[in-house]
Amino acid sequence: MPVVSLDNTITLALSVRDRHASAEWYERNLGFKLLYHMDDAGWSEMQTNAEGVTLGLGEQAEPAPGNTVPVFGVANIADARAALENADVRFDGETETIEGMVSTATFYDPDGNALMLAQDLSK
Repeated sequence: MPVVSLDNTITLALSVRDRHASAEWYERNLGFKLLYHMDDAGWSEMQTNAEGVTLGLGEQAEPAPGNTVPVFGVANIADARAALENADVRFDGETETIEGMVSTATFYDPDGNALMLAQDLSK
């Protein structure tokens, strides 16, 4: 039995220089559909062709190529985080919340790969 129960969604988060230009590139070349641009947060999301899989574009002045962070959806981020922390999983800082949108928490696998939990607050 797993420590936490994930839902059927995953977002692959990439760092990019220009979210709007990147969104156009992914739409034109791969057929992904823009879900939204959240300019205040420097974040955009696109629906991929795979059900339940979205691509998140995080704008950074100096993106880190090859640094993709899988973001796993959970129903209750506080419970999921507590369960993982009780299993000695290391987290990076506090859970961050954008009110009415999402709560996220970054954690690491044994090799130091960054992963993230996300609770959708928009529903």
